[in-house]
Amino acid sequence: MKVASVIVDVPSRQTDRPFDYAIPERWQGVIQPGMRVTVPFGARRLQGFVVEVKDHSDIKQLKPIEHVLDVVPVLNEELLDLGRYLTETTLCFAISAYQAMLPAAMRAKYEKTLRLTDERNREALPDDLKPLFVHQMEVAWKDIEAASLWRAAQKAVQQGVLEAVYEVKEKAGKKTVKHARLAVPDKQANDALAALPSRQKDVLSFLLEKGEAVPVAELQAALGVSSAPLKALVDKGLVVLNDVEVYRDPYEHRTFQPSEPPALTPAQEATLAKIAASVRAGEHRTFLLYGVTGSGKTEVYMQAIDEVLRQGKEAIVLVPEISLTPQMVERFKGRFGPKVAVLHSGLSIGEKYDEWRKIHRKEVQLVVGARSAVFAPFENLGMIIIDEEHETSYKQEEMPRYHARDVAIYRARRHSCPVVLGSATPSLETFARAAKGVYELLELPERVSRQGLPSVHVVDMREELRSGNRSMFSRRLLDGLRARLERGEQAVLFLNRRGYSTFVMCRGCGYVIRCPHCDISLTYHRAGERMKCHYCGHEEPLAPRCPSCGSEHIRFFGTGTQKVEEELTRLLPKARVIRMDVDTTGRKGAHEELLSRFAAKEADILLGTQMIAKGLDFPNVTLVGVLAADTMLHLPDFRAAEKTFQLLTQVSGRAGRHELPGEVVIQTYTPDHYSIELAARHDYRAFYRREMMLRKAHGYPPYYYLTLITVAHQEAPAAAKTAEKIAAYMRKQLSNEAVVLGPVASPIARLHDRYRYQCMIKYKREPNVTAALKAVIDRYQADAAHGGAAITVDTNPYMMM
Repeated sequence: MKVASVIVDVPSRQTDRPFDYAIPERWQGVIQPGMRVTVPFGARRLQGFVVEVKDHSDIKQLKPIEHVLDVVPVLNEELLDLGRYLTETTLCFAISAYQAMLPAAMRAKYEKTLRLTDERNREALPDDLKPLFVHQMEVAWKDIEAASLWRAAQKAVQQGVLEAVYEVKEKAGKKTVKHARLAVPDKQANDALAALPSRQKDVLSFLLEKGEAVPVAELQAALGVSSAPLKALVDKGLVVLNDVEVYRDPYEHRTFQPSEPPALTPAQEATLAKIAASVRAGEHRTFLLYGVTGSGKTEVYMQAIDEVLRQGKEAIVLVPEISLTPQMVERFKGRFGPKVAVLHSGLSIGEKYDEWRKIHRKEVQLVVGARSAVFAPFENLGMIIIDEEHETSYKQEEMPRYHARDVAIYRARRHSCPVVLGSATPSLETFARAAKGVYELLELPERVSRQGLPSVHVVDMREELRSGNRSMFSRRLLDGLRARLERGEQAVLFLNRRGYSTFVMCRGCGYVIRCPHCDISLTYHRAGERMKCHYCGHEEPLAPRCPSCGSEHIRFFGTGTQKVEEELTRLLPKARVIRMDVDTTGRKGAHEELLSRFAAKEADILLGTQMIAKGLDFPNVTLVGVLAADTMLHLPDFRAAEKTFQLLTQVSGRAGRHELPGEVVIQTYTPDHYSIELAARHDYRAFYRREMMLRKAHGYPPYYYLTLITVAHQEAPAAAKTAEKIAAYMRKQLSNEAVVLGPVASPIARLHDRYRYQCMIKYKREPNVTAALKAVIDRYQADAAHGGAAITVDTNPYMMM
């Protein structure tokens, strides 16, 4: 008897292990590791992943597997192993790790069908299956199951004659297009022509000439006919109509101009030679490509990918979500055409599912996508590239709390292929590894345009205030904007906030309007006169009077993008402004539409939040203004200075990327902070040395590892008490070298009506730390299920709030 070990879909410590199930006779030799199955679990029916098939089990009475959801495995052997690695390193549940690797559509409810991959494959079907497909392209899986034809179906799928189709219910249905084809042999159709009216004759002749199924819309357009003659031919049994599934193509209305690789600079050539040598040798190396903004890193990536594809291998390119702009997609689609699949959050669930299926079916060789694209189910990887590797969005903040860089390096080691980490402002951890020789450093010190980096002016807003300028724009920035308008050039204004103002306060009693569920002030959005919480999504109308004292003296403090746009319109009435933030890009396609308008010079100023900080390349942009450079400096986060330096450098890099020289104006109330001073000088190495001294003095990465334990409870004393117990337990389990800080209330002490306390562990070498953390999770998992304290453990935290 064959036995399948299954990870069931119950994310809890008690069930976080494989359960054995008997494989019924009809599926012997069919079920393989990596397939999804339905199994009985107590009184429930659950989905699960088969992780092993074996010959026996220690358990006497095994329940049988009830349904098989896949004809071929959705997770290959490497991804199953990767799931085990994630479970161990991020302390997540195995089911969470495996589900993170699949598109959301496959985690939903679905119906399964088997479909002919091509009309002409009907004859290639195994004899047992032919009767089921006589009059149709698709057969329900339950019919295959009822006829016990699993083995024949599996063989047909492996030969490419059939394919498995998951019709996703509620989340995303399959997209179909009505096709017409002949229902009779050609001779019979020819014989029938003479007796048909002219329009029917035209349709039948057209189908005879084509010799294959034709989309109905295409047929009607070509012949200029209505649906009536087609319906008549169907009624006569000469033509049959089928719904044929087609891929949803998010770029179907776009044409991509094919591009040829340009000549490289000597620095680009040298960099490419090293990466390409590693690709050809099939060796695992991790490269840090450190190049200033505009130095042509993307072109190096593309020519390296070209080498990978010539070797018959596959590549993954990760870019931060906010960098996955239409420009970036256009560059890769233009160069590699249909070989590219694109995965990012702007796609619908159905579009993501279709892109994933192209990868799984080996129809593409290159994936360009955000964080989760690192799990692309390739089996012959030749390279993984992570662009803007310093971006914190590569770290997932829910289970499994993985960092895409760690996953990429783990996968690349298994495939014996290189990883390229690219950035103009590498994270300190990455640059420190390159300095120690763990990674190999490659440099692009100059811009491709030979233009040089833009000149940067730091404006002290305290001086502006003293001299009587109460506007949110310094005189220098306003003069620069006017000059660009006169010369017909463009400008980019960056503000790291959205909304109209950052908080609403009563000037009578000082009351600040806060979220009722979180310890955070509400942000005023002028559109609809609403106040919103940017953490839990709570929103309410603006109160005309103070809820505390009844005063009408409600005022808005801080500056948001809406307020900046209003002020710009007042000061520069002729300026055409495009605002880009979460509010204006919420609608599908809005992001692309706004950037296309700016590229077509339909606007003079692009105003936005982080989403415009990187990945944009507009030849006519000669001025970049940063309105509040110190927004992040005062957050309770040891990476605050690093994030500020990176953001300012990246935003500055949008100016003067082509023929015209660029200028950057940084407005700040802390002009003498080293992160702002050194960003203005484009001096990454000086910043790295300064910041590393501080990290060493205070015991932060890369000198120490960090783990953050957060306890949340509906009652503050209960959260604090549990956090104290955990801190005491961890101190006992770890050596004197480790430092356990806390517990203290989180910087945002209440979120979603739960009070939060944190403990932080700093350590260098603690072999017992993973076991101790697992014990903590095990101990409090059951409590959380019964309304007790919920524990989250982040072994490499990027969010300290």
